[in-house]
Amino acid sequence: MMCGAPSATMPATAETQELADQVKSQLEAKENQKFDVFKAISFKRQIVAGTNFFIKVDVGEDKCVHLRVFQPLPHENKPLTLSSYQTNKEKHDELSYF
Repeated sequence: MMCGAPSATMPATAETQELADQVKSQLEAKENQKFDVFKAISFKRQIVAGTNFFIKVDVGEDKCVHLRVFQPLPHENKPLTLSSYQTNKEKHDELSYF
């Protein structure tokens, strides 16, 4: 895959859910709310110096959030970070770069 270009949207996997779960508390802190439902639906991957994951997450009541999660290169031994996010998304909203 070319560096820099996001992949096509793919169905979420167990790994995607794990990534979403790892940054859930960061999102909850930023939004000052708890999400009872937090189910990854789909994702895109972008290879940079590390990997950006764009993850669409079902948070219940027909609403979704879009997460941008940065996974550093393994040798850097750094944690995942929630780089950015978008709230009040619908299930049909396109998961695009942000």
